[in-house]
Amino acid sequence: MTTKRFKDTDMQAIIGWVLRLGVFISMLVVFLGGIIYLYRHGQTIADYRVFRGVPGFLQDTSGVVNGVLTFRGRAIIQAGIILLIATPIIRVLCSAVGFVLEKDYMYVGITLLVLAIIFISMLSGHAG
Repeated sequence: MTTKRFKDTDMQAIIGWVLRLGVFISMLVVFLGGIIYLYRHGQTIADYRVFRGVPGFLQDTSGVVNGVLTFRGRAIIQAGIILLIATPIIRVLCSAVGFVLEKDYMYVGITLLVLAIIFISMLSGHAG
């Protein structure tokens, strides 16, 4: 009986699908949010004399989640952008799993270090 081993080309195919699927899903979410936003606010006339920044409910995670659950267009657009940002992070996670399956522990360590750097920079607010 032959056992099929996990190969590098298998991991490349999985990572390719993760990236494509992540971009496609985030695009659909942003598009849906845009439709909802235009349906509800498409008739309002913009007043450019007063600057209004990002609404308060979009400035924290619970506000975005609550906004998505209540079908607020801006919150759904924000969730799509968050999904787009999360796509390469998920790709790094998939790479780590692939390296574990290939038993390439040096690259597992390097990938986990990259992941740690990403999370530390996200949490600290410093980029680069």
